[in-house]
Amino acid sequence: MKTSQWRLGMGDMQILPGARHRPPLKRPLWIIVLVSLVSIFVICAFLYPPQSSAACYIFSSRGCKAITDWLPPAPAREYTDAEIASRVVIREILSAPPIQSKNPKIAFMFLTPSALPFEKLWDKFFHGHEGRFSVYVHASKEKAIHLSRYFFNREIRSDPVIWGKISMVDAERRLLVNALQDPDNQHFVLLSESCVPLYTFDYIYDYLMNTNISYVDCFEDPGPHGNGRYSEHMLPEIEKKDFRKGAQWFTMKRQHAVIVMADSLYYSKFRDYCRPGLDGRNCIADEHYLPTFFNIIDPGGIANWSVTHVDWSERKWHPKLYKGQDITSELLKNITSVDVSVHVTSDEKRVVQKWPCLWNGIQRPCYLFARKFHPETLNNLLHHFANYTTN
Repeated sequence: MKTSQWRLGMGDMQILPGARHRPPLKRPLWIIVLVSLVSIFVICAFLYPPQSSAACYIFSSRGCKAITDWLPPAPAREYTDAEIASRVVIREILSAPPIQSKNPKIAFMFLTPSALPFEKLWDKFFHGHEGRFSVYVHASKEKAIHLSRYFFNREIRSDPVIWGKISMVDAERRLLVNALQDPDNQHFVLLSESCVPLYTFDYIYDYLMNTNISYVDCFEDPGPHGNGRYSEHMLPEIEKKDFRKGAQWFTMKRQHAVIVMADSLYYSKFRDYCRPGLDGRNCIADEHYLPTFFNIIDPGGIANWSVTHVDWSERKWHPKLYKGQDITSELLKNITSVDVSVHVTSDEKRVVQKWPCLWNGIQRPCYLFARKFHPETLNNLLHHFANYTTN
């Protein structure tokens, strides 16, 4: 009984077929060779990128890329203790609400060796606007004899200034700290003895008081008179990619003036490692300190151009000096009509960088002041003053 039952059960079971025999996959040799060649080609292209722009577009519509551009970004470096402290202080100053003043003023800060040859012109500019401005004079060689009442007793303690040395920056900071003592001073303008105004006081006052940025010149110059002046002694706080150049003549809102005075870290790097002749470089501190400083700590807070016009077309160490015969209505009209900022790099490529001069998002004339004028131009400037400042 048990045997028959067992046989019956076995008869009901299905016998599973054995595993099929699968022939090995055929892999055409030509596919393997093609993949290998493409891989080698791509690797070589990364390691030895093509120099012609046409060849670059095989890989990217944006042109050539270095192999580092294809790699994940490097992790941010660890800040030094001094950097952390500096950034905390600067962040607190910038985030704090500005000091409110019932009588906001512009501080006009004159950096001069001695006399101010255009005092008569500035007297005409300031007249009738008492209480809306302050004047400070840093005379680095000898005290000037003043002709305008607006300049009487407005000298601050001054030290000698040597062109290209950190003493130029020291003089700027000395002017700022004296002007900051007056809480009504809300905007600060650095001027030389050869500067003149291009507009009426009301126009310049409204231009500066009704914008929330500082007009600090700042651009990247890969040439010998830009990044060629950089010293690796400035590491780690100042990297070459952050090094910038610009004219020293600025206008600055109060918060920015305060952080300049609060800075010791970045200033000390330029004091120690940016001077003519150091390591074979002719680093000019006043052309690099403020542009680099603001590029690192508040790049969005500056305009990247100076509101003081200067003509570098002669391509010399110093800008064009306007003489008496140069002062015409056409010259002044041309200067006041410029509404595009232009920088030219100092390398062989001489790349021209242009961007519109925007005031609160509106394109307007770039320049409120101009230099460099010879003292003999005074009478001609006085003659033209009413016309060119009004227009």
